[in-house]
Amino acid sequence: MISIRHLPPVTLALVAICVLVALASGFGQGQKVLQPLYISARFLHQLPEVKSGEYWRLLTPIFIHYGFIHLGLNMFALWILGRAMEIQRRSLSLIILVIVTGVVSNLAELWESGPRFGGMSGVLYGLFGYLWMQGRFNPKFGIHLPHSLINALLIWFVICWSGIFEYLLNVRFANMSHTAGLVTGIIWGFVSAKMESASLKKV
Repeated sequence: MISIRHLPPVTLALVAICVLVALASGFGQGQKVLQPLYISARFLHQLPEVKSGEYWRLLTPIFIHYGFIHLGLNMFALWILGRAMEIQRRSLSLIILVIVTGVVSNLAELWESGPRFGGMSGVLYGLFGYLWMQGRFNPKFGIHLPHSLINALLIWFVICWSGIFEYLLNVRFANMSHTAGLVTGIIWGFVSAKMESASLKKV
């Protein structure tokens, strides 16, 4: 049982923001709510709003979700991965990782599909990559993701890239966002794990 003092505040805040945005926008249908959150309100790659000072747009697409299933699956994964990261590495580390992987994955998806997209999945794959590498290469990290979870996320990654759901259900996945987040998380986690392991051997 999780006590109040062990509740992860940043993870809870991220979940709350995503839920509020989903409800306020009718699960991605209300454009009036979504316009200020898109990486750009125009169908352009040049990001005119960001260049004019609206820097939050580089991150805020992660709070947009289209439909109850999209929101529910992402929030379930966020609770598992975000809570693990926050308890093990403190809230500030989670905040930094969310910002970096969020911005990188959003820019990657912008390049692939244009400005009208949303979802936390790029950040989730970044968290997954970081925790996976830390657990595998850092003896003192203390968290090892279950093989079942690792396999499930990697299989889902491949299925999304296969395009089968796009063909059968006409549902598009943010594959470039997933990829950019995963690669960023893996590199960050691997480098951090090796550095921490090296410092441990010197002690």
